[in-house]
Order: sequence, then structure tokens, then C-alpha cells
Amino acid sequence: MEEQSAQQGTLKSILKRDGRLVSFNTTKIAEAIFFAAQSVGGDDRNLALNLAQSVIEIVEKKFTSKTPSVEDVQNAVEKVLMESGHVRTAKAFILYRYKKAEERNRRALILGAKSPGENCSFSDEALKILERRYLHKDNTGNLIETPRQMLERVAINVAKGDSLYGATEDEVQETSTKFFDIMASLKFLPNSPTLMMAGEKIQQLSACFVLPVGDTMESIFSTLHDAAVIHQRGAGTGFSFSQIRPRNDPVKRHLGVASGPVAFMNVFDKALDVVKQGGVRPGANMAVLRVDHPDIIRFIECKRNKTSMKNFNVSVAVTDRFMKAVEEDREYFVKNPRTGKYFGKLYARDVFSVLTQNAWKTGDPGLIFLDEINRKHPAKHLGEIETTNQCGEAPLLANESCGLGAIDINKFIKDGGIDWDSLREIVHLAVHFLDNSIDVNTYPNQKTEDATKKTRKFGIGLMGFADLLMNLNIKYDSDEGLEFADKLMKFIKDESYEKSQQLAEKRGVCPAWEGSEHHRIGRKMRNMTTIALSPTGTRSIIADTSAGCEPAFAIAYQKTVFSSNQLVYINKAFEKVARERGFYSPELIHKVAMAGGI
Repeated sequence: MEEQSAQQGTLKSILKRDGRLVSFNTTKIAEAIFFAAQSVGGDDRNLALNLAQSVIEIVEKKFTSKTPSVEDVQNAVEKVLMESGHVRTAKAFILYRYKKAEERNRRALILGAKSPGENCSFSDEALKILERRYLHKDNTGNLIETPRQMLERVAINVAKGDSLYGATEDEVQETSTKFFDIMASLKFLPNSPTLMMAGEKIQQLSACFVLPVGDTMESIFSTLHDAAVIHQRGAGTGFSFSQIRPRNDPVKRHLGVASGPVAFMNVFDKALDVVKQGGVRPGANMAVLRVDHPDIIRFIECKRNKTSMKNFNVSVAVTDRFMKAVEEDREYFVKNPRTGKYFGKLYARDVFSVLTQNAWKTGDPGLIFLDEINRKHPAKHLGEIETTNQCGEAPLLANESCGLGAIDINKFIKDGGIDWDSLREIVHLAVHFLDNSIDVNTYPNQKTEDATKKTRKFGIGLMGFADLLMNLNIKYDSDEGLEFADKLMKFIKDESYEKSQQLAEKRGVCPAWEGSEHHRIGRKMRNMTTIALSPTGTRSIIADTSAGCEPAFAIAYQKTVFSSNQLVYINKAFEKVARERGFYSPELIHKVAMAGGI
């Protein structure tokens, strides 16, 4: 192909669609013809080269005094393919041109700007999501910002937190530039509420909330109100229903009987189904019940019919005592949360069997190991944790909230390994960003603001981990993979702690520091916790990388977003190998996406 490129004749340049003149390259024409032929079963690269030469001859004859455009050359490709009898290849090439034109038109519509830099480095799939969910619109639904402007809005807003600690305008601007750069490079992205709400009149930047549910009507429906407000602003909620008295327990005031926690969970589910997060997506919730609650079996089976509780993840809060009873095949006590008295006994293995059967059939319930969480919680002096946020990655105290951010670890490959210095820089900037977010955030009520600012928790997580392992040729489910994951997360945790300590020296420790585990060992911390491995479904699509720390979902698959839009995702590592080894084609990718594997 290099020889062929050198024999391209008198053509020296070509006019791009954006007005730029670039060097003419026969190889690109040959590749375009070959890929079109490959999509319909062809595999002759030499034929593609010969056809490309025919294209060059036509273009040279027609454009003796002016420079041909990309469109002119593509028209010549169609002509050569049709006249030489390669009709199927011609149709594939025409279809490719049509789809690319559609994409350009759509991108222009999304961006609403002529500058190529306005889309930053977002993919077409990312632009679809940004247009639908993240980019600001006017009252009639018209876009009023580009992706670049969205990132600038977020960076400027969050950087303002520096001014609360004596930073000058120039220093705030410098911070804003750094925040923009780490997002525009897609090395770090904050959670969706931050991207959507930063700079708004009401800017709820936290993604995760835990709200208390007491054993009174006033507490239950006050919590439901708070949850509705939180969901309306784009975040999710976690609840423990363990304090609610069991079903058929007496209600003395009305001489009636209680409905039980599952009944109230259904009320929450129906109410929050009406309130979509940020007006765009259904809300997400976590419901937790202690394994020693009398209604535990009813709770475990609440999603058995696969139609109930669609807006809830459910998890059983298991204790050390229960797990030991499972191991020893014996009974354990359940107790009434209203009276604190023992209610009866259940066989632990029977309960565990029902739990695992339902988890296998429906995906719910999960397990939350409460005793272990509270052993490891550095702020245990503030009380016990009873539940987590909506997806389980952030154990929080009642009324706490936290913001999340994810680092695309796949973007730190260097010389067959990790660029640890660059990763350190991004981790430190992520800590700075998320700590600022706590200050510029607005909260649904004073209780949540007080609880959040007392511990100043946030969660830095990962995305792109599976892609990273593939690019480093490390098998995901191997000892080497586990050792690498351990080394990577230790580095991120240590560096996030280091930056939090630096902020503590400049800005002060968080109010909960005194009496905490950090205080006990003499580690001054601005933030009580800094790590949370969250799922990054939408953000990983925006960053064009694999989700979270999870293995690759599939080599290629179709993903439905916003209940209707279909996106076809192909794993970049697979695509690279397929192209290098010559078996890539759109038809193959479609078949793999439909089948779910190879």
C-alpha cells in the first residue's frame, strides 16, 4: 500500500469538509473500498488497490485545475464500483456514506456550533446521551449549550468552592481549567447529577442519599417526601425498613394491625415511580431489611413475581450471628423492632436457601454484611450504619449524602503498564473536585446538609478496568488480575487519603474527625471516606470505556437507553483485533450484538 500511495500521480491534496487541505492518500481510498467489500463477504485487498487506482485516474482527469473534495472522490468510488460490476460493494459503500452523513448532520444539530472543538472528544453514542439528558435546554426544549460548554459550566461552578478558603480569582480560574481538562480528556467524570445540575439555581450535585425510616406514619411519609424531592433533582436513595414493626403487629391507637415494611416499600415504589430523576429517568432505590426481622421471608420474596418493586434494589442485612448459624445449621432468633423482644426462631439455612433461590431467579435480594461494614466504618462513633445508597457502593449514616466520581483507568496505559505519576495527578484533582462539590452543593433539607458536611464523604471509583486488563493482556479472572486490582486500588486509596490530608491542613479536618478511627491513629482527614466502586453505566458510555470494575458485559451488544433509544456497543479491544486480523465487518458485529457473544 505504501508503494501504491507513492504512485498516486498528480494529485497532491484533497479538500476536507471543514475547509482544510490535506495530503491526498490513495491508501485511504483503498481501505474504504476494502471495508465496504469486506462487509459483504469480500477479502481481496489487491482488488481494492486496483479499484482505488481507477478512482485516482477518474479524479485526475476531471480535476486538472482545481483540488477535488472528499465528496468528489467518494462519487468517483461509487462510479468505479458500479461500472466494474461490484454492485454489492457499491451498495455497502453508499450505505456507509449515507450513515456518515446522517451522523454529521445529527452532530451539527446537537452541537449547534461550527467549531469542531465544541464536541470535545465525545463519541457519537455519548453525544446522543448528552443531548437527551445532560445538555441544558430552553423552555421549549431547544439546546442552549454544547458539550464543551457543559464541561465548562461544571468546572467553573465546582471551582468556586476554592473561594470559600481564601483563593484569589486567578487561583479559582486555574482550578477551573484543571477541572475542565480532566473531564474533557474523559480521564475523570463526576456523577450524573453534577453534570446535569451544576450551575443551576438548585444544584443538587450528590448522587447518593440515605434517609431514615422510623416506625410512625409521620416518619414514613416525611421520608417519602424527602425522597421525592431528591429523585426530582436527579439522585437516588437508600432506606432501611428494619425499624418498622412487622405485619399484623398491633397498632394500639386505632386498635388495628400494622401493614409491615413490605407494604410501605410498595407505597414508596409506586410514589417514586411517578417522580423521574431530573425529569428524565426512573429513580433508583435500595431497600434493606435486617435478617432478624420477623417479616424477612416476605421481604426476600417481594420481587419474586418480577413485576413488583421495579424501582428498588433489595438487600438483606445479614449479621455475623446469622452467618454462623448458617454455617452450623441451626436456628437463630428474630425479634420485633417495636418492642425489642424476641419474636421466634427460624432455621438459618432455610432462610439462606430462600434467599439464594430468589437471587438466582430474579437478581434480588443481595447481601449487605452490616457487622463488617460497621467494623470498617471510620466514623462508628456517630452511630451504626443500617443501609447503603441505591446501588450498594456507599454505606452511609442516616441523612448522609455523597458525591461520586469515576476515573477511566484505561486511559493511563504507558509502556505496557500504568503511568502511575499521571494517575496520581488525576486522583488528587478528583479529591479536590469532590471536596469542593460538597461546599457548592445544595441539599434537600438542613438535616442532610448537616450530616453530609459533618463527615464530608465522597466516592472515587473506576471505569475501564476490563478494557485495561485486555490491553495489558491480563486475564480478568486470574491471580494476576486480582493482584493487579489490589495494587491499583491500594494506590488510588492511598493517594486519595494523601490529598485529603493535604486539604485538611489547608481547610481543616471534617467536623466528625475527632473521635473517628482516623483521629485515633493520628491521621488528619478532610473527608471521612474517599472510595466507592460504583456502577458507571451511563458515564462509561460517555467516556467510551467498559463499565466500572466489572468484566466486559459482552464483546458487542445493543443497549437501550431512555426506554427507547438503541445503541450498539462494540468492545474496542475486540474491534482492534478483528480489524488487525481481517475478520471485521458490520454484519459480524450485528450478529455478535444480537447473539450476545462469539
